[in-house]
Amino acid sequence: MSALVLGIDIGTSSSKGVLARADGTVVAQAEIPHTVSLPRPGWAEHDAEQTWWADVVELCRRLLPHADGPLAAVCTSGIGPCLLPVDASGRPLRPAILYGIDTRATREITELTERYGEERILARSGSVLTSQAVGPKLAWLRRNEPEVYARTKRFLMASSYVVERLAGEYVLDHHSASQCDPLYDLHTASWIEEIAAEIAPGVRLPRLLWPGEVAGHVTAAAAEATGIPAGTPVAAGTIDAWAEALSVGVRDPGDCMLMYGTTMFLVQVLDRPVVDRRLWATRGIVPGTANLAGGMATSGAVTDWLRRLVGGSFGDLTAEAAQIPAGSHGLVMLPYFAGERSPLFDPDARGAVLGLTLRHGRGHLYRAALEATAYAVRHHLEVMAQAGAEPARLVAVGGGTTGDLWTQIVSDVTGRPQDLPEQRIGASYGDALLAAVAAGLVPEEGATWARTSRTVQPRAEGREVYDELHDVYRQLYPATRDQAHVLAGLQRRG
Repeated sequence: MSALVLGIDIGTSSSKGVLARADGTVVAQAEIPHTVSLPRPGWAEHDAEQTWWADVVELCRRLLPHADGPLAAVCTSGIGPCLLPVDASGRPLRPAILYGIDTRATREITELTERYGEERILARSGSVLTSQAVGPKLAWLRRNEPEVYARTKRFLMASSYVVERLAGEYVLDHHSASQCDPLYDLHTASWIEEIAAEIAPGVRLPRLLWPGEVAGHVTAAAAEATGIPAGTPVAAGTIDAWAEALSVGVRDPGDCMLMYGTTMFLVQVLDRPVVDRRLWATRGIVPGTANLAGGMATSGAVTDWLRRLVGGSFGDLTAEAAQIPAGSHGLVMLPYFAGERSPLFDPDARGAVLGLTLRHGRGHLYRAALEATAYAVRHHLEVMAQAGAEPARLVAVGGGTTGDLWTQIVSDVTGRPQDLPEQRIGASYGDALLAAVAAGLVPEEGATWARTSRTVQPRAEGREVYDELHDVYRQLYPATRDQAHVLAGLQRRG
């Protein structure tokens, strides 16, 4: 009987699991939906016990009966960076404060930036402070929930909480730690003890590991709850988007993942840290590597909004958009319908459509939305090149890659080919690979299960109009920024 590995990913709206063999063959998959709690404007939370741990237990219940061999290791990834305060025994003290979609710590972001200096934070931690950073969330907790903070002895994320529950070990992987700005030094790969002591006094920092390292072994209590045999190795795990990048073979310097989903996310692998204030610089999940990442606030969210607005199915709209020539007959859209993350970092940016005439129909608008995402990808690639880190290979993943039109438009606009992987399960598949590394079933160097199914090649037709309209796209935001900010202020007043 061949050995098996278990990978589990805790996402924003669902948790997924995969049981696989050491060669990457999938034995079983399962998914459990869950919801995000939004108790106040700008807040986003998960109940760690009722969502994270309950999903792990249920996924094990569904997957482990399919095991036809010994389970060699388990690994978990999850949304992040998050903040789950726990007591000395690892018990959650409140719901977990989620990643950048939770914007409660704006005051603390400003105060910490003023205290330590934006340039100093950027140079040492790799990113300016935003709602994505953990440091300001810890400062918020200390100020606004002092009774909870007084009992807080450690902090966890989704992946490290599961490690705590499975193995009783308090650890965090280097990649996740590198998103705990300004508590982690990107260049020395270590905690900045003096800053951590100032921002979160009394909170013990976790032991740092790489995602594929063994953090501990499944305890008897965890074995009884999950069905995973006691003593099974537990890998440290990491944040979900980076596990997904590994799942499709984005692991070597120059590789870059484009994740087509509700938002568009880019993760590039580097052989050294590269810092640019327009992007997020982090440690990689493979020892000796670093990452440069960017993320749009919307992409698929805009196409879904448009579908609900004008009616019709995605298939209908895609078919209509495919009949429209490149450039949508002179239509350019800004996709900043929820503000924009990188490279603008402007929560008050707003969507716009320029060039509308009576000639344009819903197919034009739908194609313009796809082209807007492509212009934003090209913008990110240009910023990466300016930072001295131009990607050598693009790998496209996510639900938006299931049809041909969107990926083709992105290749046409950027002039870059995109590899489409054969296996598109997602982060849980990357977790299974990390578990195989932790168990010694797959060598860490060059570890991959990914195979390319096909490559989308850029086409020459339309290139001239796309170059021209990309210039319009880049000019449109600064030309309308002040007016957009006025409108955003009005919108906040209801």
